[in-house]
Amino acid sequence: MDLNFDGLLIGIATFLIIGFFHPVVVKAEYYWGTKCWWVFLILGIVGTVASLFIENTFASVICGVFAFSSFWTIKEVFEQKERVRKGWFPKNPKRKY
Repeated sequence: MDLNFDGLLIGIATFLIIGFFHPVVVKAEYYWGTKCWWVFLILGIVGTVASLFIENTFASVICGVFAFSSFWTIKEVFEQKERVRKGWFPKNPKRKY
């Protein structure tokens, strides 16, 4: 009996990618505010295109997960702005609000 580790590896990679984006959202909003949303849009588009052209299924799936995590980050950056406004996260004292 052969074991197929693809699903497990994709799950682990997805977990790590999502975990990577959580602090990125906080730092991005702290330093640049919501002005940085377009960077995540570009990352999402690049990841989507890469996922369409990569033949290896595992790599294609990882690019897709990265792409849609980038798209989700756009929403999270704007929500992070509200969390900062509510006082749940610190404001950047060097930035004007």
